[in-house]
Amino acid sequence: MTGNIWHDLPKPIFSLAPMADVTDTVFRQIIAKYGRSSAGQGGLTRPLFYTEFVSADGLMHPVGQKKLLRELYFTPPEQPIIAQLFTSNPNKMYEATALVAKMGFAGIDINMGCPDQGIEKQGCGADLIRHPELAQELIMAAKEGAGSIPVSVKTRIGYNRVELETWTTKLLEAKPASITFHLRTRKEMSKVAAHWELAEIPVKIAQGSGVLILGNGDVKDLTEARARVAQSGVDGVMLGRAIYGNPWLFAERIPTPVEKLNVLIEHTKLFADFYLEGETNQKLFNGHTKSFAIMKKHFKAYVDGFAGAPELRLRLMAKDKVEAVVSEIQNFLATTQF
Repeated sequence: MTGNIWHDLPKPIFSLAPMADVTDTVFRQIIAKYGRSSAGQGGLTRPLFYTEFVSADGLMHPVGQKKLLRELYFTPPEQPIIAQLFTSNPNKMYEATALVAKMGFAGIDINMGCPDQGIEKQGCGADLIRHPELAQELIMAAKEGAGSIPVSVKTRIGYNRVELETWTTKLLEAKPASITFHLRTRKEMSKVAAHWELAEIPVKIAQGSGVLILGNGDVKDLTEARARVAQSGVDGVMLGRAIYGNPWLFAERIPTPVEKLNVLIEHTKLFADFYLEGETNQKLFNGHTKSFAIMKKHFKAYVDGFAGAPELRLRLMAKDKVEAVVSEIQNFLATTQF
């Protein structure tokens, strides 16, 4: 073992995309429990995890740090895990990576692909595609701050147009450990199909560099992920939206409706324990709570594909208390024959 997660994991590597207000520690714990495969894809029995993206600027602010440390919390079953940061300030990137490197993460990833306007106004996320020299500075600053921990990048294939050749070359000059390409431009957002036919371009450019190339976009399951690897030559695939309501994704099994609803109860209770007011939240996060409304996107995703799902989903969306959600699901399970 080299201590470099990107070199240590057998290929292909399958990872879970960092998604704000979705892939928090609670959902990752659920996935770690139910998304394990007996064979162990990519050398892990579940996907390689990332944290939700965290502002390096906020993390180095005395007030912001107290809240943002919540987003960097993880439990042993989630290891190895990579912390994702964003900033447009190399000094803040250096300071933040130096801090994060002491927390037990297997790597640090820089977000250079988020299309959110608020993020871009700060010169972060996808805006860095338009400023490749700054992107290089950020990678170098992160590597200096991280020490022996590898630094990777997640980005897109261009800003207003595809610019894979020039963008990939610029990133490679800074020698990150890996680059994950969301195979759409910033302009395209998620309105078009991911351009998997272009994935072989960065693969060829990176050949011999030691930098791994992963692809991301529209991949529904591991069968498709393996096909994408075979077709394009990428070193791995990052899956995102396919995980919604499906923590069994990486275990490659289809759950029964009863299993889905029971895990939704478990997920809801765990969210409440960690993120709503109470002893656990106070102990771990100093009272920095989250809105219970965040769980509603999970209600939509879990409650699908079986008789009575639309009606149950509507009832759950109207609930704003954990107890009411659990009671509604339990009543449905007690009165429904599948």
